[in-house]
Amino acid sequence: MTMAEVATSNKPTGVDKLRTQAAEASQVRALSTHPDVVALRVESIRTQVDRCMWLGIVLGMAFTMVNVQAFAADGAPVASLPWIAAWLLDPMVSLVLIAVLRAEQITARYQVTDAGPWIRRTKRFAFAATYVMNTWSSFGHGDAAGIVLHSVPPLLVFCAAETAPVLRDRLTEAVLRAERAAALADPHKAAEPLSVPVLTQEMPSPPAALESAPAAAAGASPQDRTQETTRTPRKSSQPRRRTGKAKGGRMMLADYVALGLAKADPDLTPADVTPAWARKTTGCSAGLSAKVAAGVRDQLAPVAAAVESIEQAAA
Repeated sequence: MTMAEVATSNKPTGVDKLRTQAAEASQVRALSTHPDVVALRVESIRTQVDRCMWLGIVLGMAFTMVNVQAFAADGAPVASLPWIAAWLLDPMVSLVLIAVLRAEQITARYQVTDAGPWIRRTKRFAFAATYVMNTWSSFGHGDAAGIVLHSVPPLLVFCAAETAPVLRDRLTEAVLRAERAAALADPHKAAEPLSVPVLTQEMPSPPAALESAPAAAAGASPQDRTQETTRTPRKSSQPRRRTGKAKGGRMMLADYVALGLAKADPDLTPADVTPAWARKTTGCSAGLSAKVAAGVRDQLAPVAAAVESIEQAAA
């Protein structure tokens, strides 16, 4: 076989290219629905939302600071003690409001909705005080344009502060729904770490390589063939798939399932295996508890069915 024929046989065909593209598309689709990838994308969106919200809130508070200072100074001479003290009123209210909003940022992330009545009272009082002090002069002079102008920033800050916790709660719910959907579809595949490389289907070796091997062996000297047979074989380049615990002592889903089965009571039924039971028994995280519970139920279901059939036969 000539070199031109060998090069032609090694050239990928249209079917080979299509097969490669289909394999890549399948991997992209599997990764795009993986809970870890969904969580990564949601965290990126959450960061953008938080930055935009905080930027709007800070700019709105900075806009109202001058009007609040003028309200508190009440015509005091510039650089006098009352005029200087008037600058402390708006930061005093704003710092309390920012502290409440920062706390709501964390509680909304973990879907803690019952924050207590005093948090809502403090936030609304701070907004109401800022709004009254910011528009007092415009209402006194009957300036409609001034009322509208100085009403927009406080109301916008109020709307942003009320909307931001809801958006964070919805983003967290999106991550949890993706995780629950993956756990119901395939618990083992959903818990598989993304660090494990995905092996693609390798193309078969061209026939030219098989045909050239006997010819090369026939033309080689006996000494060369002896050295070839005694040569140390090369190690396979395919990575080995890890089982059991990951590097650093991290437990995998199978480890948690095995631990739950080992600690399960003899009279435990699949209906008793809940995410709360999985967290209490194995010490797994809240996000992984649903997968651990599903894995334990899958192991207990055949045993429970066998026991039930034996009891029915005995009855």
